[in-house]
Amino acid sequence: MSEVPDSAQPERPILWARHRALTVAEFMRDVERVAAALPDEPHLINLCDQRDRFLIAYTAALMRGQRNVLPPSRALQAVEEARASFPASSRCDDEWMGRLLETPAARQSQPAARLSVAGDQIAHISFTSGSTGPPKAHLKSWRQLLGSTRLNASRIRATLRPRYGNARPWIVATVPAQHMYGTEMSVLLPLGADMAVHGGRPLFPAEVSAALAEVPQPRVLVTTPVHLRALVESGQRFPAVGVVVSATAPLDRALAQAVEHELDTILLEMFGSTETAVIATRRTAREEHWGLYPGVTLTPGEGCTSADASWFAAPTTLQDVIEVVEPGRFVVRGRNVDMIEVAGKRASLADLTRRLLTIPGVRDAVAFQPEADRSTVRRVAALVVAPGLTLEEISSQLSRGIDPAFMPRPLLLVPALPRNELGKLSREALVALLAAQLHERT
Repeated sequence: MSEVPDSAQPERPILWARHRALTVAEFMRDVERVAAALPDEPHLINLCDQRDRFLIAYTAALMRGQRNVLPPSRALQAVEEARASFPASSRCDDEWMGRLLETPAARQSQPAARLSVAGDQIAHISFTSGSTGPPKAHLKSWRQLLGSTRLNASRIRATLRPRYGNARPWIVATVPAQHMYGTEMSVLLPLGADMAVHGGRPLFPAEVSAALAEVPQPRVLVTTPVHLRALVESGQRFPAVGVVVSATAPLDRALAQAVEHELDTILLEMFGSTETAVIATRRTAREEHWGLYPGVTLTPGEGCTSADASWFAAPTTLQDVIEVVEPGRFVVRGRNVDMIEVAGKRASLADLTRRLLTIPGVRDAVAFQPEADRSTVRRVAALVVAPGLTLEEISSQLSRGIDPAFMPRPLLLVPALPRNELGKLSREALVALLAAQLHERT
């Protein structure tokens, strides 16, 4: 049985590239060229940074029945680890795709092919980010991906409908397509949900504004809390944005409210993981509780919660501490790895980080535990980016809202945090930065 997206009309726009909107027919002709050129291997390591080339290569692999292998980053070590896990693989990048697509094509007399993918075909292999441990590979079937994609599309369209009716959304994303969140929002929505996507990956506020201006309304901005803070503080003017979507890290309510005010938009925060894809959303500026997608169930267990849905391959144990408040709604109390206990008292590192970020003048911050041994009582450290504030001022503000047992020691000011392209922080990078800062002080 084949499953074909309900958005395969040849003349509908799917991608903004080459300074114009490409139709599905034009896009699929590019896909056919790439599919014909791919080596005859079962796996394709897709290293394209440019979103239009990533999307074309991803779809070409689907057409050939190959599995897209998406390393957690394009760093050499991450790529080699992915290749070691899946040795029967080829790889493509922007340079290879550029040479192929920029070569004049033979005149096409035949209509472009339609994308037809078997539901049980493994479409891609994604990896956890490695922020809480070694990256792990997760195989995703086309049926699994379409199941969550249709719910993501439904949620976004329902948010847009009061202002824009049923107009086709255009997506601009600041996140890389290789990460599961980026794949869901900027690859699968165009392929499986009658949406279109800008082919670039703008980073700086002026670039984001320019990319938004290139595509028609309604616009959907897919980004992260780190990027949102930079956009709000930039003073840059932005074209109308129908919906802002945020994920990869917790978003505090004050920033969500600032985004809605400055961009005159609605902000949807999405909850999910590499293992589950998105399973819940909330309007963070107004809501504390998350709303589960229809068909998703949460089952509390001993110190953990299991998530399941009809399109899952199997139930998945979540890494978050979840409290179900009513059917279909829950709150997140922190991550399992974030929960700490000192003298019989419990706290969440995520909550400590949130409290640091609410201090006026703090631009970025993180609370973490430098020691890896979970069998002993571990100290809490914090790194803070706050030009113009002293450590004494930060400590005084923080101490008003937390138990003294959880006061970070050390608490250090740093110029910037070592965030990756998703805005995430690995424990290894934090420990290295902490050690360097302590060395400088001795």
